[in-house]
Amino acid sequence: MLNFVAGLMSGNARKWRKRFAAQYVCAAVMTFAIVGTRVHSQPIISDAEVSGGSGTSAGAKSAGEDTSLRPFHIHFSNEALADLHQRLANTHLPDKELVPDQSQGVQLKTMKELVHYWQTDYDWRKAEAKLNAVPEYVTTIDGVDIQFIWVRSKQPNALPIIITHGWPGSIIEQLKVVGPLTDPIAYGGKAEDAFDVVIPSLPGHGFSGKPDVIGWDPIRIAHTWIVLMKRLGYTRYVAQGGDWGNAVTEQMALLAPPELIGIHTNMPATVPANIAKALQFGDPQPSNLSAEEKTAWDQLDSFYKHGLGYAQEMANRPQTLYGITDSPAGLAAWMLDHDASSLALIARVFDGQPEGLTREDILDNITLYWLTNTAVSSARLYWESKLPFFAPKGVQIPTAVSVFPDEIYAAPKSWTEKAYPKLIYYNRLPRGGHFAAWEQPQLLVSDLRASFKTLRSLSASGKITSSEATVSPQTGH
Repeated sequence: MLNFVAGLMSGNARKWRKRFAAQYVCAAVMTFAIVGTRVHSQPIISDAEVSGGSGTSAGAKSAGEDTSLRPFHIHFSNEALADLHQRLANTHLPDKELVPDQSQGVQLKTMKELVHYWQTDYDWRKAEAKLNAVPEYVTTIDGVDIQFIWVRSKQPNALPIIITHGWPGSIIEQLKVVGPLTDPIAYGGKAEDAFDVVIPSLPGHGFSGKPDVIGWDPIRIAHTWIVLMKRLGYTRYVAQGGDWGNAVTEQMALLAPPELIGIHTNMPATVPANIAKALQFGDPQPSNLSAEEKTAWDQLDSFYKHGLGYAQEMANRPQTLYGITDSPAGLAAWMLDHDASSLALIARVFDGQPEGLTREDILDNITLYWLTNTAVSSARLYWESKLPFFAPKGVQIPTAVSVFPDEIYAAPKSWTEKAYPKLIYYNRLPRGGHFAAWEQPQLLVSDLRASFKTLRSLSASGKITSSEATVSPQTGH
């Protein structure tokens, strides 16, 4: 691995990429995702209170497992929070980086501001109150406790939607869209825009159980989500996700349960095979790319060369990440350095600039990972997954795509139309990045309303009843 890294940094980068790409880039690079890390190995932290079941344990599948829905309440002890504050006070930071930019990683100035604010001004109890203000439940599926938010709209014809987060994200990432989706009139929408919203925590993440057996990849999680939606009584619904959420959502589409009538993604898998191969082996950019395709190429090229370190480590040796389960500052830095655009945005936030996220938003998510001790258990999803992350999967059900400019790559319309033959909606947004629901909730909500408008009308009229239905593409958006 050291030779591989050295080769990528040298003038012989192309030679080294050709020699090692099949072993490392194809296996680890393409199985990356975006959204969250968790932390903590101290028993004092793992004390979330759950009515009727535990959200932090998982056992082997049992034929007699409890299939009930148990109300879920979040509360961490004062001792757990005191322990966190003491660890922050004892943080041992490194020397300042030797460059004026982020090319060596998260800059010292950002970490100093983050640790200081986390220790002196941040209040986790406010985050707990926000989480407990929405209905939450836990149910056991395939031997693992699945915790989820479930908010039902008052509108009688609300369309059910299951929304899946990624890494280093969590259910906190989607809290801002719950109100506008379930109560559209209160947020400038119409009654016919209403959704019932289901937001589960991925296994090994947040308040869901930690699998104690291997095999929990996006395909198995997709099966679990299908069971969950059936258990909630839905006979038709749509699914949405980005990062790992996209991987799970696409696998749901490939499993094609008749109840799933369409999907939406804000991080689509569209990269053509010839483009992926050229990037993998360091070949020159093809000369016939459009302006959109050139932008996507440049974004992917930069990410593959400079942005895959975290994914490679978690895909190969997730258990080695003991440091981020022992140091909250270490966990924060690991989570911040997910992608260049998100890191730059977060650095601006802690520099006092107004952005789509606040300091509280960022620390709510990191603190959830810390208190639930899920840094390593969440990382294992990278180890489990063998899916090529950006390659088209052959999804054959109606699909809507929102493209945010600061995503890891902005999927061109030309690639998207080929990847999703039943594309019903495509829109390029003016701003936003990897964490769309978190950074730009209004834009994402607007796109979700528009994306499924056709499916709502067809489903209501009885013209679409299963995942096999054909919907005429509406890709001009």
